[in-house]
Amino acid sequence: MSVAKKENEKSKGGPDWNHYEKQFFTFISDNETLCQAIVLFLVYIIAFAGRLYSVLRYESVIHEFDPYFNFRTTKYLVNEGFYNFHNWFDCESWYPLGRIVGGTIYPGLMVTAAFVYWTLQFLHFTVDIRNVCVLLAPWMSSNTCMAAYLLTKEVAGARAGLIAAALLAGVPGYISRSVAGSYDNEGVAIFALLFCFYLWVKSVKTGSMFWSAMTALAYFYMVSAWGGYIFIINIIPIHVLFLLLCGRYSHRVYVAYCTFYTLGIILSMQIPFVGFHPVRSSEHMAAFGMFGLLQLYCGLNWTRSLLSKRQQQKIMNLFIGLLCLLVAIIVTLRLFGYVSSWTGRFYSLLDPTYAKAHIPIIASVSEHQPTTWANYYWDLQFLVFMLPAGFYFLFKNLSDGGIFLIVYGVFSVYFSGVMVRLMLVLAPAACMISAVAISLTYDTFMDIIALHLKTERDENNPDEKSTSKKQKKQKKTETTPFPKYVAVGIVTGLTVLLILYVRHCTWVTSEAYSSPSIVLHVRGAQGRIVFDDFREAYYWMRHNTPEDAKIMSWWDYGYQIAAMANRTIIVDNNTWNNTHIATVGKAMASTEEVAYPIMQSLDVDYVLIFFGGLVGYSSDDINKFLWMVRIGGGVYPEIVEKDYFDEQGQFRVDSKASKAMLESMMYKLCYYRFGQIVTEQGRPSGFDRVRKVEIGNKDFELEYLEEAFTSEHWLVRIYKVNKEDNRP
Repeated sequence: MSVAKKENEKSKGGPDWNHYEKQFFTFISDNETLCQAIVLFLVYIIAFAGRLYSVLRYESVIHEFDPYFNFRTTKYLVNEGFYNFHNWFDCESWYPLGRIVGGTIYPGLMVTAAFVYWTLQFLHFTVDIRNVCVLLAPWMSSNTCMAAYLLTKEVAGARAGLIAAALLAGVPGYISRSVAGSYDNEGVAIFALLFCFYLWVKSVKTGSMFWSAMTALAYFYMVSAWGGYIFIINIIPIHVLFLLLCGRYSHRVYVAYCTFYTLGIILSMQIPFVGFHPVRSSEHMAAFGMFGLLQLYCGLNWTRSLLSKRQQQKIMNLFIGLLCLLVAIIVTLRLFGYVSSWTGRFYSLLDPTYAKAHIPIIASVSEHQPTTWANYYWDLQFLVFMLPAGFYFLFKNLSDGGIFLIVYGVFSVYFSGVMVRLMLVLAPAACMISAVAISLTYDTFMDIIALHLKTERDENNPDEKSTSKKQKKQKKTETTPFPKYVAVGIVTGLTVLLILYVRHCTWVTSEAYSSPSIVLHVRGAQGRIVFDDFREAYYWMRHNTPEDAKIMSWWDYGYQIAAMANRTIIVDNNTWNNTHIATVGKAMASTEEVAYPIMQSLDVDYVLIFFGGLVGYSSDDINKFLWMVRIGGGVYPEIVEKDYFDEQGQFRVDSKASKAMLESMMYKLCYYRFGQIVTEQGRPSGFDRVRKVEIGNKDFELEYLEEAFTSEHWLVRIYKVNKEDNRP
């Protein structure tokens, strides 16, 4: 700094802050790319680190139920190689049917984890495959934030992209499926989803076959990872349809879609579990119809350019006739069975009441229930209010990419309302669309503040040439529609909302979404109390039962038993055979005398149940019992749901419970010896802390089964099935 400058600052009694401010913003504008890279690097680290609470609080452990099957298959892939994995027949599940694993899964998750593991081994990093599986979802979440940045940047600029990446790094709706240990298909599928959408928008903007081919490759990765690829293959044709309806058709759209569709369909058919579904299922007919429509529309435009106006009308009639023929072909193929009907899961998305009425096994899953308003605020926080504002700004500055974000956002809002699990699809859309609103709001009102400051600076500087006061006032009125204090208030309020958003996301992540279901904890007077009954039971089973023992349980726990206890299971979470599950449901809902022949026919050695009446664990088998009755009754008419209700139509376990309920095998396995236990002071023995009642049948003995193991807090109970000669 010059001597004159220093003397000037000294004479004024302090530094020239305006000079430093100008230098700062000049540096930012001159090094914008560097600043963006720094912000993206910080977002990348935060997105990864914010999902490690479960590892820091407990240990490196797999969560939930489905991830244990994924972990088991990944270990098989790493140990046996891809060829054996692809042809693996698992005789330890769905006994006695077995399961062809290679042809009934989406292998993208397992292949990704195995590739990371092999790469680390090649680089001489000693790491266990379990740790790779535990940390894969947080790492892919960081990559998803980068994909959100790229997609939003294509639509609304780099600033909106940075905000979208930062919002997505902590949004609870996505963190719920991407914390450390959440080794499920969605962990990699959401990255594939957003990256595919980014490449699609890029290909539409450029009309490049290269970007379209990259979109097809990203779609292939999505197909290999998750059944939600159906969302992509329907959203993209809908986007093209809206471009046609809005009069925004161009050759860029034609090249992009035709290249993507042809390559994407061929590549997706290489996944064994998908097979010929892309050309024979109703879920793909929208994409096929749009492909045919584009050929007709492009041919119409080309033909009309060569003909006179009089001849163009004839061509238009021909176009309408060919379009009707295309629709007729699709309908005919459907009627004659060449195109399969929609699946039950797809019907349940179109009609929220369908699953409960026709497929109770789908309706029984908690994540398939409709979403409440509380869930929206819990998983999105203030993005619930910013989302409509983002839609407004996208409509105001309509573009091809903006139309895509609108289509993506509207459909994800609808599907998330039908099924709470699909909040996972809405969360990235909400972040990106809200980022558009936040970015433009900041730009608008920060410009107003800057203009006010510049005007005040000019007025307070006597050395500057200025116009008359009347002209200054007129100029100020024309260029600043809002007073400065309004702009400052809006910017401050939005900043406070973002700070509260960060606080909410951090709290929800640490307290609600970072607790593995395999290890439970509660806060007591003496601090955190950990219940490790599930692993205790599985390890007991692994070391105290024969290696060829067959375990019967409700299907929820099949994957965990197979992975942790390494024992053969009757049913598991794949739920591919409804009759087999209904047979288990019938056994659980029947008396011992009826259930025993069923267990003999299935060659069952042990029965495992979850019971929470002692410690207050509500997700136990008694609370799930009605679903066993409904699913069993769907196949076996002798199982009638109303038989398990009292005279007032209530489901009870106390003395007023129905006879069918009190004599069912599930009731006896849960409450065996429980009538002798005092669970709370001042309560009678046999008081169920979940149902808040004293059980109705305390004094009974088991005739066909005997207790083999009960965990420390009675959360898991295992019974041995007596053989015919050993029955008492």
